Amino acid sequence: MIVTTAIETRRAVKSYDPEHRMTEAQIEKLMSLAMLSPTAFNIQNWRFVLVRDAGLRSEIRKAAWDQAQVTDASLLIVLCADTKSWEKDTARYWANAAKPIRDFMVPAIDQYYAGREQVQRDEAMRSCGIAAMTLMLAAREMGLDSCPMDGFDYDAVGKLINLPQDYVITMMTVVGKSTKEAWPRGGQLPMNEVVINNHF
Repeated sequence: MIVTTAIETRRAVKSYDPEHRMTEAQIEKLMSLAMLSPTAFNIQNWRFVLVRDAGLRSEIRKAAWDQAQVTDASLLIVLCADTKSWEKDTARYWANAAKPIRDFMVPAIDQYYAGREQVQRDEAMRSCGIAAMTLMLAAREMGLDSCPMDGFDYDAVGKLINLPQDYVITMMTVVGKSTKEAWPRGGQLPMNEVVINNHF
């Protein structure tokens, strides 16, 4: 499937075949593609919690307005971000770069993020948003469907997955085999309302 087709056919699907299972190879491929998503300074601050335990998924469903896709989709991913990844062994983010690049980029990470908590959190949201889109388009290319989710109790889910103190949950995404088509598109805004040239 070409990228354009994946973009055009990706929908937020709510109904999934609970008997469908993704293979380990499919899951590994999906996650390896998600890990190619860009992050500022290459800090790779996303963390993907694959919720495989059926009991845990049932508990998360209770914290997600009883939405069936939480338990019925083949894969439930809680997208989290380490907001302090910018200060944890930062040389590893540029380990394969030439020395002049390393010497410039590694100190720049601290200069950019230190003391700027809102920037750290904003970066987490941007990084996971990009990764979620990568996941959903990759799933579509694999013949699977997906749904991004923010309709859940973030604190409750955080407790259920033992979210570390410096981490934030940004969203959840489910992936699986749909059992019915998504609702028709609700209506797209006209391009001249959302695409602005130069200034408002």
